[in-house]
Amino acid sequence: MRLEHHADGARRTLATDIAVVDTFLSRARGLMFRRSIPDDYALVFAFDDADDRDLHMVFVPFDIDAVWIVDGEVTATKRLPAWRGLGEAVADTVVELPAGAAADVEAGDRVNVVE
Repeated sequence: MRLEHHADGARRTLATDIAVVDTFLSRARGLMFRRSIPDDYALVFAFDDADDRDLHMVFVPFDIDAVWIVDGEVTATKRLPAWRGLGEAVADTVVELPAGAAADVEAGDRVNVVE
């Protein structure tokens, strides 16, 4: 499994170590209490429908990039700082990546998990 970014006719792999969280408890825990994540890691929050989705960085001691997606199209991206970061946007999928991994991802681009 890998996470692909499509923009301007180009395709780039953002991550190859993918974890999908789709239960209440796994979503609630997210990246909390981890000391770090690998450079090629992505935590994918899968939801049944598009709605306002918020993230917090409480108990996450490292910066991350967050990407909000609806039907494969990026609606927002944001760098969230350790411990105090907050973010919110409409999404049916939210992806958390190591800081810098989504630096070139912009609203309107396409990001999807490929099996």
